[in-house]
Amino acid sequence: VQLQASGGGLVQAGGSLRLSCLASGNIFSISDMGWYRQAPGKQREKVALIGSGGLTDYADSMKGRFTISRDNAKKTVDLQMNSLKPEDTAVYYCKIQARRTMLASSREYWGQGTLVTVSS
Repeated sequence: VQLQASGGGLVQAGGSLRLSCLASGNIFSISDMGWYRQAPGKQREKVALIGSGGLTDYADSMKGRFTISRDNAKKTVDLQMNSLKPEDTAVYYCKIQARRTMLASSREYWGQGTLVTVSS
């Protein structure tokens, strides 16, 4: 299973970016999908999660500014980020909880990360 994240870049404060993550490989099913981030010198933190039925969960500081969505057929999870702040600067990672086969255990898979830099 591979996760390919894209969409990071440099943006001014108040601007927007859209991150996308594509899951590929031998995947039987995906339950949760989500985005995490890690700023320099800080621990990785949850940004947003979305369940297979579309139920979402956001970190408090992202509520109202970020929107997570998924396309189950395409095996993608997107993160629309609006009203970006300098403190949103971080490497953003996508993560899925997936089974490779019907009998396999569910496990986590992480993408390689995409850098988002918000200038003031």
